[in-house]
Amino acid sequence: MTAAWTPVALARDLPRLCVMPVCVDGIELALWRSATGRLAAWADRCPHRGMRLSHGFVRGEALSCIYHGWSYGAEGNCLRIPAHPDLEPPEAIRVPVYHAAESGGVVWVATQATDAPPPVVEGAPLRSLTVERAVDWAAAGLSLSGPVARGDLSSIGVTILVQPLPQGRQALHVLAEAAPPAALKEVSRDLEGLRRQAEEALA
Repeated sequence: MTAAWTPVALARDLPRLCVMPVCVDGIELALWRSATGRLAAWADRCPHRGMRLSHGFVRGEALSCIYHGWSYGAEGNCLRIPAHPDLEPPEAIRVPVYHAAESGGVVWVATQATDAPPPVVEGAPLRSLTVERAVDWAAAGLSLSGPVARGDLSSIGVTILVQPLPQGRQALHVLAEAAPPAALKEVSRDLEGLRRQAEEALA
């Protein structure tokens, strides 16, 4: 693992022409995939009126704001302002762009420049889930090293990538070794149990 990259989603959960909100290092981002499969991670605010771009829509290789339809290209540059169709948007109208990459079925984001590639993690992507409080990994029989928890759930080896979120929350991106579907369902139930235990501690 490298501190430069943060796991933010499983690749299969972000199909082409979709956009979702994520948070990395306290920065709210719009994560999206273009028609050709290109990944992008941008600041989640339209430069026009501050509307969340994660509420917007993807057409081709551009992301458009849902509010007034301003459209932005691959580099975050404004391509089109529908209210002024003949205007060539100034270069100064741009969305801040961050680094996004896919590796091992996981989507990673880096908020700082890095020459290091995103990590490759063993296992097949299983699911992502969000918990409202940090998990007690030792109680779950798992070992946490940095942002990665490893061990067995229902006798299946798992790797859990831990993504910090604001207010003590965490997103868990889970990969599992090859197993029959029934066994993977048991792993998923165990994960729900982890979430319940963590959140019951808030009561």
